[in-house]
Amino acid sequence: MALPLESAGVFDAADVPVLYCGVGKVNAAIALTRELRRYAHAAQPPPLVLNFGSAGSRVHATGSLVACHEFAQRDMDVSGLGFALGVTPYDEAPAVLTFEPRFAHLTTAVCGSGDSFATGASAVECAVVDMEAYALAKVCWLENAPFACAKYVTDGADHAAADHWRNNVHKAAEDFLALYRRVEQEAGSRR
Repeated sequence: MALPLESAGVFDAADVPVLYCGVGKVNAAIALTRELRRYAHAAQPPPLVLNFGSAGSRVHATGSLVACHEFAQRDMDVSGLGFALGVTPYDEAPAVLTFEPRFAHLTTAVCGSGDSFATGASAVECAVVDMEAYALAKVCWLENAPFACAKYVTDGADHAAADHWRNNVHKAAEDFLALYRRVEQEAGSRR
């Protein structure tokens, strides 16, 4: 999660460790890379990385919980050099990173990440917008780590987004913990 606000103390109370990566793509990439390096230095395979957090959406209603397994950079714009919006020039990673779907019981949504708090429509095709998921997904893609993501829609990514985010950011913590427990239970049943 980006911020402790998103877990609302629920994970702490359940004694579930959380990596709070901070706001934005750079902070998220640094935090997760450091964490995954611990596994690599211990010669352990990377764990399943679960990203839970808030998102805005002009497609899904506030209060919706959606599963994301496709991720795009909504603010990568090198169109002045002839590259399509969302494409990082000379990068081996595809413009949209795709992972195995995890939360089959949830509606799916493409997540567009950017280093701006969205208050308008995204030029990159996506159903939810956040500020970290693409960076986390790219680190996992580069490190061959499994990745799963669920977002709680806090706002409509519009003129009222900031107020709605502040009022709703904490509301999904129990749902996120239930998703975590579900993944934990599935992993236990495969052993």
